[in-house]
Amino acid sequence: MATPARTVTQAIGAYREVVVSREFKELERLRFEALSNEASALENAERKEREKWQGVVTDLRGAVAEKDTALAEQAALIAELKVRLGEQ
Repeated sequence: MATPARTVTQAIGAYREVVVSREFKELERLRFEALSNEASALENAERKEREKWQGVVTDLRGAVAEKDTALAEQAALIAELKVRLGEQ
């Protein structure tokens, strides 16, 4: 019957054999590469989404500025008409 210490020693030995094997090292390399690729893809997607929304905000700011200009022009015309009509 195997003793607990012998079982642990055998388990450690088996672990060491697996860890140093070419297959394990290749799997670890592929796993790391996959994680790096996933992180890069997520970062790229976030960047594109941020750029998209920054464009939307810029467009909206431009539209608001145009509306503000139009309102100011209308207010000036109304003031001028009131002066002509003697309301002010």
